[in-house]
Amino acid sequence: MTIEAIDFGRLYRDHLAIAARTRKTAAAWDARAAGMAARALHSRYVDAFVACMDLAGAESLLDVGCGPGTIALAVAGRLQRVVGLDYSRAMLDAMQAQAAARGLAHVETLHRAWEDDWSDVPVCDIVVASRSTQVDDIAAALARLHAQARRRVYLTHLVGGHFTDPAIQDAIGRRVPTVPDYIYVVNILHRMGIHPRLDYLAQESRLADAQGFDDFARRVAWSVGELSVAETARLLAWYERATPAQRAGEPMRWAFISWEKTPC
Repeated sequence: MTIEAIDFGRLYRDHLAIAARTRKTAAAWDARAAGMAARALHSRYVDAFVACMDLAGAESLLDVGCGPGTIALAVAGRLQRVVGLDYSRAMLDAMQAQAAARGLAHVETLHRAWEDDWSDVPVCDIVVASRSTQVDDIAAALARLHAQARRRVYLTHLVGGHFTDPAIQDAIGRRVPTVPDYIYVVNILHRMGIHPRLDYLAQESRLADAQGFDDFARRVAWSVGELSVAETARLLAWYERATPAQRAGEPMRWAFISWEKTPC
């Protein structure tokens, strides 16, 4: 078998099915909107992402899975039109509130999911998908990103397949299957005739600034699912003897994948 014979889109879907990871509902993200908007104001991840972008010749940007506008608002002052797309209404409201506070009248939002009808989604010079590509059908998602871009696409996808440090998984006695990581994206793009640039961004673990054990346990449960009484007890025992660095775990790594849109 040659690599050309491999359907990486199907392989991704098969891997995702084995992982049995439940997609977070819009309501779950709604509940996190305010906190995420506040943290986005001071983020090394955002600084690193933006530093890798080329806005030359661009007037418009579409941010897919925009959350509270983390990336879009960081560059909005250099553009004439910014559109945020997300399936969480509260995230879009947070983005609009942030835009208003910064005097950015050219920011728009669209309440859409990856799978919805995108017939009214504008084609923009730049398309961004930051940490939002853990979708059911990555091949279809990449095709949509490519179709909506005039000039360039920028996305980040998880490296390593784990949202929670394996040491935390060991602590609770539950090994969580990996989810499909960035290598699927690279190979699908190759099959599409796209040769992307690849870099890596490190992000401090989401456990690093947890305020006490209850907050820490909630954050672990967000990633691995509800903790049983026994798992919570195991986690507490580990937490009480762990150092701050051990509690924070290894930084998350994201593949920064980008490509130029070839003019038709």
